[in-house]
Amino acid sequence: MAQHTEPDQLPEELVGPLERGLAVLRAVAAGPGTRHRPGDLARTTELARSTVDRVVTTLLRLGYVRAEERDLLLAPRAAELGNAYLSSTGLPEAVGPHAVALADELDESVSVAVPDGDGVRFVAQAARRRAMAISFRAGDVLPAERCAPGALFAAGWGDAEWGAWRERHLKDPLDTAFPAVPPRTPTASASVSDAVESDFQDRAGRSREDGWAADDQLIEAGLIAVALPVRDTAGAVVCAVSVVSHTSRHDVESLARVALPPLRAAVAAMETALAAAPAAEGAAPPTDPGSTALKEELGSGFLQSLARGLDVLCAFGAVRGPARLTEIARLTGLPRATARRSLITLRHLGYVREDEDGFRVLPRVLELGHARVSGLTLVEIATPHLAELVLRVHESASVAVLDGEDIRYVARVASSRIMHIDIRVGTRLPAYATSMGRVLLGALPEEERAAFLAGVTPEALTPRTVTTPEALAEAVTDTARRGYGWVEQELEEGLRSLAAPVTDGRGRVVAAVNVALHAGRHSEEESLTALLPHLLETAAAISADLAAVTRWSPVRVS
Repeated sequence: MAQHTEPDQLPEELVGPLERGLAVLRAVAAGPGTRHRPGDLARTTELARSTVDRVVTTLLRLGYVRAEERDLLLAPRAAELGNAYLSSTGLPEAVGPHAVALADELDESVSVAVPDGDGVRFVAQAARRRAMAISFRAGDVLPAERCAPGALFAAGWGDAEWGAWRERHLKDPLDTAFPAVPPRTPTASASVSDAVESDFQDRAGRSREDGWAADDQLIEAGLIAVALPVRDTAGAVVCAVSVVSHTSRHDVESLARVALPPLRAAVAAMETALAAAPAAEGAAPPTDPGSTALKEELGSGFLQSLARGLDVLCAFGAVRGPARLTEIARLTGLPRATARRSLITLRHLGYVREDEDGFRVLPRVLELGHARVSGLTLVEIATPHLAELVLRVHESASVAVLDGEDIRYVARVASSRIMHIDIRVGTRLPAYATSMGRVLLGALPEEERAAFLAGVTPEALTPRTVTTPEALAEAVTDTARRGYGWVEQELEEGLRSLAAPVTDGRGRVVAAVNVALHAGRHSEEESLTALLPHLLETAAAISADLAAVTRWSPVRVS
C-alpha cells in the first residue's frame, strides 16, 4: 500500500489555493447558520480577508456558493462533490432501493451509513413521515460510540483506530464537534469518559459475536435502532443498515425481533447487488472546464488551481472504485502533473486515499455541504432563480406542480409594478387553461395524458378559453413539441402567460416555471421575443440545480 503523508507533514507539492478554498467551503458548510459574511469566514478559517475574498470570488463563479446581498450561502452545485463520492461507491444504486423497500415493509425509517474515521457518516435514508420524525441527512456525521453502526465498524478496529477514537473523545467528551447529535450533559468526572469507552468496547465486542448491533437511546432519548453490516465480496464491511424506531412503538428487544429477519434478507439482497454493480454513471466534469477563460476574465481574483482541484474531486463520480492518475487527468483534461498535485493535496486533507490500485475518494468529502444542499426543497432551489428572472424581465414569475386536475403554485416572486398579477403560493388553477398546466400535461406519458384530457370538462373561463377535447389535446401536443407553453387570455381577460418545463437529474419534468403579465403591455411577438430566452435560461438553471441535488436524494416540493 502506498505511503500516506502524515497529518502534520506538509507535502512539498501542496496546492495552497486548493487547501485554502476547501477550508472556506468547509466553513460555509459547517457554520451554525446558513448565511455567512466574508469577514466571519476570515475569522473562522484564520485566513487573510483578501485571501477569503479571492476564494469567494472563485466559488461564486464556479457556482458552489451564491450571494444574497452581503451574505454567502451554499449553492445546490455543492452537492456535486458529495455525489462524486456516492457514485464512486455504487452504494446508492445497490443499497438504496432495498432500503426503501425495507422501510415500506416495516413502516420504520431505514438508514445507511459508512465508516468515516472515528465517526459514522450517513449516506442514505428512507424515512417515514411522522410527527416524531428522524431528521438525519445524507452527509451528517455521528460519533461512532453513539449509534449502532459505530459498534459494527469498531468491531474491526485495531489499536491505531481505538487510539484515534480515544484521543478525539478525550478532547471533545461532549461531542460538540458533531452538530447532528445533541451534546452530552457536561460533567467534570473522568470516570464518565472511562465508562463511555468501556461501554463502547463492550458493544463492539457483542456486535462482533452477534453479527448485529443495537442503539438503545444513545443518540437521543426515545430513539432506538438495530443495525447489520453490509460486506463486499472480500468480506470487508462497506456500510451498515439500520432500522430506526421510537420507544413509543418498540423497545430494543421487540424491534430486533420484528426487524432483524427482514433486515437480514435486505442486506443479502444489497450484497448481491453490490457484487453485480455496473460501472459508474456519474457525470464527469468537462474535459475543458473553462477555468482558463475565467482566469483570463478575472485575473488574480480567480483561483484556477482551486477550480482544477474541485474538478479533480468531481471526476471520481465517473469512476467506480479506485481511479488511476491517468484516468483523472483524462476526465478533467488536466496535465498529469497538475492532476497529481491536486490529488496530493486532497490526500493530505483527508478527502482522498492512495492505495496500490489507485486513488479513492473518501466519505469526508460529504462534509463539504452535502448534508445541507441535499435537503433543499424545490421551493428553496427555485426561488433565487425566480428572483433573478424578475429582476431581468420586470414581470412576476412562479413555479407550479401538477396536482390532480389543477396546477398548484409552490414558489412565486412578484414584480414591483403597481399593476401586477396577484397570485399566492398555494393557489390552485385548472391545468387545462394555464401555460404551466399545458407544459406539465405535455410531459405526461401519452396514455396518462389521454386519460387526463378525457376526464376533464373544460369550462369557458373567457371567450378565448380552449374547451373542445380535440383543440385542447392539440394545444397540449403543440406545447410539448415546441418546449414551452403559451396561453393568451384563456384563464382571465388581459392575462398572458409563458411557461417552460423544469426537469430533474433523470430528465423527468417535475414542475414548470412561468412569467405572467398584462396582455396590453406588448404585442404577442414582442412578449415572446423579450421573455422566452430569459425564461428558458431560468428553467435550465433550476433544472441543473435539481439535477445536482436529486442525483442520489429525493427532493421535497416544500
